[in-house]
Amino acid sequence: MWDTFFEQVVRLRANAEPFAFATVVACKRPNAAYPGARAIIKADGTFSGWVGGSCAQPTVIREALKALEDGKARLLRISPDLPHDAVSQEGVYDFVMTCASQGAVEIFVEPFLPRPELLIIGETPVAQALARFGALLDFTVWVSDPAATKALFPDAAMIYDQLEAARDRVSPRSSVVVATQGAYDEEALEAFIDTRACYIGLVASGKRAVSIFQYLRHKGVQPELQQRVTCPAGLQLGAVTPPEIAFSIMGEILQLTHGRAGKAAPAIPAVTPAVGVASDTEVVDPVCGMTVRISGARYISEYAGKPFAFCCTGCKERFDREPERYSVSSPG
Repeated sequence: MWDTFFEQVVRLRANAEPFAFATVVACKRPNAAYPGARAIIKADGTFSGWVGGSCAQPTVIREALKALEDGKARLLRISPDLPHDAVSQEGVYDFVMTCASQGAVEIFVEPFLPRPELLIIGETPVAQALARFGALLDFTVWVSDPAATKALFPDAAMIYDQLEAARDRVSPRSSVVVATQGAYDEEALEAFIDTRACYIGLVASGKRAVSIFQYLRHKGVQPELQQRVTCPAGLQLGAVTPPEIAFSIMGEILQLTHGRAGKAAPAIPAVTPAVGVASDTEVVDPVCGMTVRISGARYISEYAGKPFAFCCTGCKERFDREPERYSVSSPG
């Protein structure tokens, strides 16, 4: 019986399913419970095991669900009379025993919650620093980027090459940070903006972010979804270098993880310093005027036999709709 019981615990942990573990630590006769009796309570209230029958079970289930909500263990003291003269102790809760037996029991309830998840989109220096901080803070870290490798992200549990695969992994305990920084910001943000993630952050300069949000509006993304995005991502600590920016982002995620109110996320973000070093082969995006590196450019169109490079898919789409309007200057 107990082998099966603990097999269930192992299975729940392996499946990252939250549950609470209740253990009888003391009892006073007459009582059907006994020290060492145990039970598992799942997040949906499902109860398996034994902690003393119908007298204690409803209280244990109710308090176990509270423990799963606040993440705190607690000792339940259930007895015929409340100890009015007892000194209040943190994590100790007293309840009246309603059964005719009038016994007493003490039950320790401990929540087991899955590790928080950090999903990073991009392989930039900020993304790499984020992965290190996430692992250090005991997050399960995933990275999604075609150029991501184990050498760049040794702390990532798994690396996805496709946004679709990464999107399918998102849960309510996931924090998503788009740190592509100009590579494919629009597609990345659009892919995750309507997921169940508890946090969505965007690493971008003010001018770049305005373009990204304009693209999302053009694609029909509703304003309430855009309001979910925190941009600039991170606490406002004056961060400039990639490690500093990553540190500020993890601080903001920890605020949310521990239930503290973070800053509001504006739909049109404020200006923050851009991070990254441009190569010496650059051209001007004919739509928005931003500088684009030719080497490895992701968004390119051809018109009248000439190539044009763009900073984002939004600019490329605008050019493709009206190429004659924007084709005055060309990189080629």
